Amino acid sequence: MSNKHFVNDPVHLLNLALRSAPLTNPSLALDEENKIVYCKSSPESHASRVAIISGGGAGHEPSFVSFVGDGVLRAAVSGSIFASPSVKQIYSCITRRVNPNSGVLLIIMNYTGDVLHFGLASEKAKAAGVDVDMVVVADDVGVGREKNGKVGRRGIAGTVLVHKIVGALAATTAGASLKEASALGRLVAANLVSVGSSLTHVHVPGRAMTSDDDEGALKPDEIEIGMGIHNEQGYKRIKIPELPELVKILLGQLLSKEDKDRNYLEDVENIEGWVLMLNNLGGVSPLEMGAITAEVAKQLDSTYSIKPKRIFSGAFMTSLNGNGFSISLLRLVDTGLGKAKSMLDLLDAPHESLGWSAPIKQETWANAGGQNQASESDAKEESVPPSGLKLNVNQFCHALSNALKALIKAEPEISRYDELVGDGDCGSALKKGAEAILQLISANKISPDAVITISTLAEAVEANMDGTSGALYSIFLNSLAKALREAGEGEVTLGVWAKAAMAALVSLRKYTPAQPGDRTLVDALQPCLISLAEDGNVGKAAKAAREGAESTRRMKASLGRSVYVGDVGDIPDPGAVGIAVLMEGLAEVV
Repeated sequence: MSNKHFVNDPVHLLNLALRSAPLTNPSLALDEENKIVYCKSSPESHASRVAIISGGGAGHEPSFVSFVGDGVLRAAVSGSIFASPSVKQIYSCITRRVNPNSGVLLIIMNYTGDVLHFGLASEKAKAAGVDVDMVVVADDVGVGREKNGKVGRRGIAGTVLVHKIVGALAATTAGASLKEASALGRLVAANLVSVGSSLTHVHVPGRAMTSDDDEGALKPDEIEIGMGIHNEQGYKRIKIPELPELVKILLGQLLSKEDKDRNYLEDVENIEGWVLMLNNLGGVSPLEMGAITAEVAKQLDSTYSIKPKRIFSGAFMTSLNGNGFSISLLRLVDTGLGKAKSMLDLLDAPHESLGWSAPIKQETWANAGGQNQASESDAKEESVPPSGLKLNVNQFCHALSNALKALIKAEPEISRYDELVGDGDCGSALKKGAEAILQLISANKISPDAVITISTLAEAVEANMDGTSGALYSIFLNSLAKALREAGEGEVTLGVWAKAAMAALVSLRKYTPAQPGDRTLVDALQPCLISLAEDGNVGKAAKAAREGAESTRRMKASLGRSVYVGDVGDIPDPGAVGIAVLMEGLAEVV
């Protein structure tokens, strides 16, 4: 894990971060001395409401301070990174930042420091005449009963579901008693299970770096199952599995009745459904979180017949920049507070906090059971009118297959070039397009009609090739099909291919200003096609393509991402190399 941080002093870092809360949510105020973020609205507006307070160590943002706001928390107290706030801080929050009210409910996670400090502060507040209660959330099943002993389970990301549900109850117009709010908090916590996994330990700013060889460090090929949010060890370490296998393990820990060590959900009647929350520990890209969310939802349905009524995915309780995620499952049960105050209604209730990012309307969720994917029957296949231009399918497939296989073989080389001078996707894009066309060939979907065949190849490229390369190849192939249609009837000859290809090159120039000398695939494509048109020799055309690709070494780029690189050194343009490889593959058999 990198030791690079924009702010390396942990004290200064926390102070700056806390100052951002009222800047991004003007309903909040900051007591900087005590590291308290609280709602600044008039005391009279809160007089009949229970005040919900939470807090804990910093480093778990948006928990806890970003959950402060009407409808969730009244205030949150922050300790140093991964350290509980002090009794003085918490007591000041209870007595100075949320009164007057109809009682104070502390919702905290089950960590020794938090339980002791919040507990002592609550006792001091009670002695001062404040009505205080405390709910301790322990949702982590990563460490089972045998290991957690008297301490019990840790609290992790599922805690924010307790915050939201109880906070919504406290914010209702009619209000709710402290007793009702506490009972609801314990009910939600009792029906909540979470488990996390991580590929790395996190680095706390200001601390010395550890290496992969240090005792307790995760090896590069290991993943921790059940890791806590402060680098605590979990259930076990295993070789990093594929995502489906990892999700299977995690869901088994959450839901398996056979795992007596972790089966924390007692059997109840009249379950109203489930809520799923995927929590990013801070360092997982949104793209990967999307993949994780889809896989978890899929396995919940296929293995456990669970279709969650709500799915929340994002960063709710991080571990600084932890490269991991956690899964939380909330079983929806009757709150005993009436239909208007079900767990689901309280989750959906309006709020004014930055941390609870769930913008989907309740009525949208209610209609979620409808069709959400287009079926094959929905798509009308576009038929390409036949032409009078015929090709020898066997010869065509043999030559094209050889060229495509050469391109696939060259993918590592092309990708390496593009990683150095572009965005690294050129080789993989070419490989995907080549593989898609090879599948068409193996499925005998190559037509003896030249126009239909090229149109089919163009569709495959459009569907499978990403990035600029995909767009350019698609335009060229569609233009080639148009030019072939205009060529008339008969057998398609090399001369017909060459003339049509030159026409396609002219069409391509309508969409890109690239010329030889700009360091693009045109540096190889244009001399290749000119040679083919003049000599009618595929070997000479391939040689011209290779010479064009080689000419791009040390060439200053005028187009594409290489423009931003500066001196590209002795690296050829990846797209031009792709053209050369393709033509050389053709030349071997034509």
